[in-house]
Formats: sequence, structure tokens, C-alpha cells
Amino acid sequence: MRNISGLLIALSLLGLQACSVLPVRPPLSTGAAGGPSRPELHGAKGRMAPQARQRVLAQLAAEGKADLSSRHLALLTQAGALSALPPLPVYAGNQARLLVDGPATFAAMFAELEQARSSILLETYILEDQGLAQRLAELLLRKQAQGVKTHVLYDALGSVATATAYFDALRAGGVAVCAFNPVNPLTRPGYWDLTQRDHRKILVVDGAVAFVGGINISEVYASGSFGRFKSRSTERGWRDTQVQLRGPAVLALDTLVREAWTAQGCDLLPGAAAAPASAAAGSQVIQIIPSGADGNEARMYAALLTAIDGAQRSAHLTMGYFAPGADMIAALAEAAQRGVDVVLLLPSASDFAPVLHAGRSHYEALLQAGVKLHELQGAVLHAKTAVIDGVFSTVGSSNMDWRSFVGNNEINAVMIGDDFGQEMEAMFRRDLAASAPVTLAQWQARPWLQRAKEQAARLLESWW
Repeated sequence: MRNISGLLIALSLLGLQACSVLPVRPPLSTGAAGGPSRPELHGAKGRMAPQARQRVLAQLAAEGKADLSSRHLALLTQAGALSALPPLPVYAGNQARLLVDGPATFAAMFAELEQARSSILLETYILEDQGLAQRLAELLLRKQAQGVKTHVLYDALGSVATATAYFDALRAGGVAVCAFNPVNPLTRPGYWDLTQRDHRKILVVDGAVAFVGGINISEVYASGSFGRFKSRSTERGWRDTQVQLRGPAVLALDTLVREAWTAQGCDLLPGAAAAPASAAAGSQVIQIIPSGADGNEARMYAALLTAIDGAQRSAHLTMGYFAPGADMIAALAEAAQRGVDVVLLLPSASDFAPVLHAGRSHYEALLQAGVKLHELQGAVLHAKTAVIDGVFSTVGSSNMDWRSFVGNNEINAVMIGDDFGQEMEAMFRRDLAASAPVTLAQWQARPWLQRAKEQAARLLESWW
């Protein structure tokens, strides 16, 4: 999926030095809770009063690992305070459903789309014109004909291989369609930046239910991660993760899609009013974290780095693209050295070889520090998830690479609590069972040609 975008970006940057930089790694607060002691919580009616807030925190503590949940909720607030940007709300009263791979995700998405009554907001990096994308187009056109205000925002570079006729058919049926940063600058003058891409994957239906994660609208997900699906680059299935949300946090996603839409100079359909905040749907505490070059610089990087620096027991990360920069490597190594169980699940094959080699150039240093490395076998790893201390869980579009941290518009949901953390840990263990460990002795014996590829890719790590 990165072959086209990686090539064009590399060509556009040929001969230039990287100008984007990651924020300086901050010192970790050493307060009693590992950060600010009274993080604010928000519900459907806005900021919670102290008594309501205490009830939510008590419910969170009752799930188990009360001290760790309190610590990571505080660390999340601390990470948000690192920038000059306004703080992001932490929402209580949500329901989060973990969805593994394409078949489960698309089944859930299509079921919600069928029930849409007022609005559909879809934002995606890749929107293909084959297979399930044709089913999606038929459904969107039908819902628009029924009076549902239907909007599709796609990345012009990520979807560059999609036939223009696909989008023309949607427009002809009344669906509002907007291309993010068109490849041709004449298409929409003033909205052109080849290097800034919209890598988010968001679907919001009626302002009441939302989906967020790493799954594009692509046929490579049709068979699940360990089925055999023949594509141009591989016969392996694609392993990815999405989360379905209900509750007050959905409003944040609804708002973000609308803001991205209008920032591109596109018009929402008449009567497409912003959704009201959803009522409580469960007990999950969630923060929605946008990041990237759209004015939310490196928010997810700060949240993940702070959580790893504050980890006390475990840091289990699954990343489809891994080229994270020196500070993140240091944070992972130092966590392992202080006794945290740091385990990285990374790809054994990729649709974009340079970032695979750049990530592998860090393996020896990580292994020497005690970090455990595994590579997924039999599937293309595209998921971007983490579970830290069993209570900080994130599912989203952000990889651990520079493009995600400072170049792309990304989106992640962070769930705090032991109940969802247990689901994430169970998923992580299932993936580990399908992976091969990488040992230090094995890695030090790798061929010279592989070493050369790693070093070459490392030189351009900040562009991948």
C-alpha cells in the first residue's frame, strides 16, 4: 500500500534534507501517580463534576490494576500537556469493541451503514474500486437516495490507482466526495502538498457509532490475515485491527472528519448538521488522539513515548511499519533494562521494503538491551496497536515511523482500563503464537547483503 506513495514522496524529496523533527523527549514526571494527579473527564454534557468523575474512577479501579490505570490516565494527561495545543478531552461512558482483521471489520461497518438514518462520514487513505469497494459504493448511493447525508474523504495519493469513474459515480448519485491534497495541483488550487497525506481511517454513522484503526477500504483484507489472498505484492493475508466505538468519544471523531473536510475547501452537504454528543453507552474511558501535519503535531508520538517511559510491567507493541527514531528506541531499551517486559511484534514481510530494512537496523541494539522481538509469519502485518501495563491500549492508524509521527494526518483511540487491556493482551498472544522470535545470536549472523540494505534504509529513515 505504500509502494506508490513511497515512490512519489521519495522522488519529491530527492536531494533534500529532512526538515520535520520530532519533539524532544521530555523528562517523566515523578509525582505519586506518575503525572498530574487530577485528570479531567468528559461525558455527553461536557466536563464532569467532581462527584461524577470520582464515580468513573472508582468504576475504572474496580476492573483491576487500579494503581496502573490511575497512573496511565495521569500520564496521558501529562503527554497532552507537552505541546502548546489545547488539551484533548478524555471521555467516560463509552463502549469499545475490538475487531480483528478485515472480514470482522467490514461486517460490522456494513451492518451500521445499513442502519444509517441521518449522516455518514467516511475518511480513508486508500479507497479501491474493486470487490468490497463496489459493494460499499452501492450501499452509499442507496443511503444517499434515502436522504442520508453521505460524505467520502479519500487521500488522493493513497487512492491514486482508483479509477476516476468510481468517484464520479458516487458524485452523480449525490454523495459528497472530497480528495485530500490532490496529486494534480490544478485540480483544487491552494490545496496541494505531496508530502502531507491523510492516513486516517474513520467511519462515523449518525454521530452515534464510529470505527477507527488501520484498515483501508481494500480487497487485500477480504480473506483475513491467515487466509491466502493473491494481490500484486503478496499471496499472504493482511493482519490489521479496528475498534468500534459508541458513546461520547464518537463526537470527537465526527468533529475531526468535518474539520478535515472543510480544511480541504470542500463543502458539506446542505443540512449535514454536526452530530450531538452521544449518551453514555458503556464504562470505557477513551481519548481520541489526532496527530500529524494538520496542527496536531506529534500528539500520538508524545502519548506513546510517555506511556513507554512510564511503564512498570509490560509494553507490548504491534507495528506494521517500524522506523521510530532515536528517542523511541532509547525509551524501549531503557524500559527493558529496568525490568519491563518489552515485546515488539513486527513484520517478516512488507509492501514497502525500505521501512522494513530501516526498522531492522535497530534490532541488534534493542536485543542487546533485553527487548524481545518477534516477526509475524504467514501474513502481512499492517496493524498499529499497543497495550502497556495491561491498561493503556491504543488502536489506530499511527505507525512507529516518521511519516506517522510528523508527516501524515493520523488518528488513534486510547482506551484506559484493565477490561479492554485484557482483550488486547489476548489478541497480542494469539499473534505471537503465529510469529517467530528473533534472537541476538541469529541476528548477528545475518548475511552482509541484509546488513547493507539496513544501513542504506537507515540513512533515509526520517522519510519512511
